[in-house]
Order: sequence, then C-alpha cells, then structure tokens
Amino acid sequence: MTLLLVLLGVSVAVEVLLFGIRPIWAHLPTRRVLSGISVLLISFASAGLIMLHPSVFTGLFFAVSAYRIINLLRMAKARMHEAYLYRTTRKTGLWLGGGQAALFAAWAYSELWSVPAMFWVGLVVFMQTSAATVLLLSTIRRLRHTRLAPVTSSTVSEHLPTLTVAIPARNETDELEECLRSIVHSDYPKLEIIVLDDCSQTKRTPAILRDFAHAGVRFLQGEPPREGWLAKNQAYDQLAKAANGELILFCGVDIRFEPHGLRELVNTLQHKNKRMMCYLPMRKVHERPQFALMQAVRYMWELSPPRKLFRRPPVLSSCWMIFRQDLHKFGGFSAVSRAIVPEAHFARQAIKSSDGYGFARAGVHHGVTSTKSLAAQRQTAIRTRYPSLHRRPEMVAIITASELGILLGSFVLSTLGMLGLVPAWVTLIAGLSALCFVITYSLVAIATRTNSWFFAPLLAPLSVVTDVVLMHRSMWQYEFSEVVWKGRNVCLPVMHVYAKLPETDS
Repeated sequence: MTLLLVLLGVSVAVEVLLFGIRPIWAHLPTRRVLSGISVLLISFASAGLIMLHPSVFTGLFFAVSAYRIINLLRMAKARMHEAYLYRTTRKTGLWLGGGQAALFAAWAYSELWSVPAMFWVGLVVFMQTSAATVLLLSTIRRLRHTRLAPVTSSTVSEHLPTLTVAIPARNETDELEECLRSIVHSDYPKLEIIVLDDCSQTKRTPAILRDFAHAGVRFLQGEPPREGWLAKNQAYDQLAKAANGELILFCGVDIRFEPHGLRELVNTLQHKNKRMMCYLPMRKVHERPQFALMQAVRYMWELSPPRKLFRRPPVLSSCWMIFRQDLHKFGGFSAVSRAIVPEAHFARQAIKSSDGYGFARAGVHHGVTSTKSLAAQRQTAIRTRYPSLHRRPEMVAIITASELGILLGSFVLSTLGMLGLVPAWVTLIAGLSALCFVITYSLVAIATRTNSWFFAPLLAPLSVVTDVVLMHRSMWQYEFSEVVWKGRNVCLPVMHVYAKLPETDS
C-alpha cells in the first residue's frame, strides 16, 4: 500500500517537473519520455489500489487516473499550439490531481472514522434528487419559454426585411435537392437563395445546383480551406460576404420549409424584437421518432440545463438567423474561424447587445422540420460534443460522473431497492429521482418529436449511456485520431487553437 502511494507521489512529481521547468516542457522528446514514465506509474499504482482495496473510492480513483493518463498522452501527442497546450494540460492536471486528492481524503476520513456506507449513499441520493429536480424544473421553464407561438399580427410584405437563405453544401445527395425545392416554393416576397459548393468531390452537388439555377438560386464556388479555418466556417464567411439581404438565414440541407415557413420565422424574430435567433425544427412526421436517440440527447443538452447560470445560451447550427449588420459588428466569421459551433459566439454577443438573442422551438404550424439519418446524428454528436466542453478532459470526467453517478445512478439504486439490497427510503427517493429524469427526457423528446410518447420513457436511461459513449469517442478522436466531416478532418483546425479570439468590431 505504501509503495503504491509513493508511486503516485512520484507521478505527481513528474508532472510538476514537466510544468515547472519550461526547458523540459519545450523539449518534446524529453517531455514524451517523462509523460510515458508518469503514465506507467499512474497505471501500476491505480490498478494496484483497486486490486488490494476494492471499493467505490478506489474505483473512482482509478477512473480519475484514466483521465490523467489521457492528459499526459495529449501532452506527448502535442496536437495543439504549444502555448495553448501548456496552459490547458496544466489546468487539466490541476483539476484532476485535486479531484484525486479529494477522493483520497474522503476515503481516509471514511476509514479513520468508520463512516457508515449509508452516509455516502444518502449523500449520493441527495445529489440525485437535487439534480433531477433542477433539470425537470429547468426543462419545463425552457420548453415554455422557447415554444414558438403563432404570430397573430404578421408584418405586411412591404415592411418585411430582405432575406438571404445561405446554404453550405459539400458532397450532398438528394437531401440538398429536397431542401432547395422547399425553399424555392416559399411565399416570402424578398428572398435570395445562395448555395456554396464547398469543393465537392462528387458531381452530384454541382448537378443539383445547375438544376435550380432557373429558379433563381445563386451558386458560389467554394475555395480550399485556408490555414486556421474550418472549411464550414470559411463557407459561412463566403456566403455572408455574398449575401445582399438584411437578414441571413444559415441552414443545413436537412431542413425543410413549408411555403409559409420563412415568413413565420422572420415574423417571430421581429415580434420578439431580436437581432439573432436559433430555431429548433421539429422532426418530420414520417420519420421514425424512436430512432432519433442521439438527436434527442443533443436537444436535451440545449433545453434542460439551467444555462443562465453558466452564461451559455442554447444554440443550434441547423437553422439560425441574424441581421447582416450585427454579424459584421460581432466580428464576422473571422472571429470564430476554428469554432465548431460559431453561432454560440454570436449568440453571446447578441445577448450583451440589449438582449438581442432568442432560441425557439418551431411548432407544427410553422412549417419548419428536419430530417437527419442515424449516421448523420452520430457524426454530428462526435463532431460537436468534445468542443462543446472546451476540449477539456476534466470536463468530460465531471459530466461523466454526473451522468453515471447521479442520473443513471438513481435507476441503479432504485433497482437495488426492489431487490431488497438497500433500505426502503433509499429506494423511494432514488425512484422519485429516476422518475423526474424520465419525465425530463420525455418532455424534450416528445416536444421535439424525436421520440414517441411510448418510446421516450424507455429510452431515458439509454440516453445517458449513449451520451457518455459519444462524449468519450469524441474526446478520443479529437485528441488522438481524426474527426471526418464530409470528407475532411476537422481536428487540426479545431485543436490548434489560441486562447483569445480576435477583437470584434465596435
């Protein structure tokens, strides 16, 4: 036991050496050797602890060690800009090291004072109840405030702003054709449609665009990605510069509009007096909602947490609208050239500017729907999940502990209670927590039509496991492999980041 603790102490000393002496950090071969030594020490010591003293504490200690190892490996991989890599790995090391110290202190306290196991169970149950209640109340509030009600007094056509619908397209299939067909049939009177062919590798995308040229769709030829730019953000930048409308609506090829859909969105923006809005479209009626699990999880992350506490407004990249003047005022896409979710930056800026941002869910009467295949849902989740956590393994660890220990843990404890393995009061409280989470997930899934009323309660526990798996897969691919989106690896532009964005225009 003493030897294992000494080995862990040596591993910490190696990390302190790496971060404390900059010449050692700057010399990549030495950094890799020391990182490898620390990985071996952590692995051996953590595995030894859980084998000699199997308990919840040593299991958690082992789990945190795994994230420490990931942090050391990314130090050796050196995939980011050096200055940023130093800052972010040091911060991650401090968080994870502090977490292990807290776990060890709790374990020692429990052993020294013979703290009964039910004390810790009660603490976990309290956390489960608190989290489930907050999520449920926050979801009810968010669903009520984001519901897109019909605008009774529509703006007359003469007073509507000019609108540009901007669509980046690359290696598209019939989805692009269906999307354009729905837009050209719009009854919006001042409409411009621009599609950018982002260097498609197939002939299908240019062929579709040629077919719609007679309907007034403007075609732009994309450019190869410049250094420091994500290809999609560069495409957005080209589209924004070519747009003539006062308003620009960016949307993906999976969005479908009824003839009155665009007018409804613009009327809503004007009615709410906003400068920017993101719209959450409903899933198409003919789609099988029970197969939209990953999409439901994604929507729940935007709708359920109390985002005001974290100053992170909900956003969605599939359909968002902003005044062209504000887009330029907030720095344009050059301010977010590497961001996976660039609209998040503009949303935060719009909120600072007289609460000018809104997030809304489209209803059936608004005529705005989406269709996304299972493969596309998975790719989107992997592409966006790790960047949404600021590319920080400690955030992955915290979210994983919260989801498995608090959300999924309530199902585990209530099941153990039904088997007679925990007291009745634990079973009751854990069961109520599980019920709150099931209701939370079901409300989001049914409101967005991603799951049916029958399947949503059954899929709630599976949604937690799905999110944890996709979150770790996203982290691993960004840190050590590649994330391919429409034939391009987006890892390098995303991971090679600087700490500060360019200043926005005043």
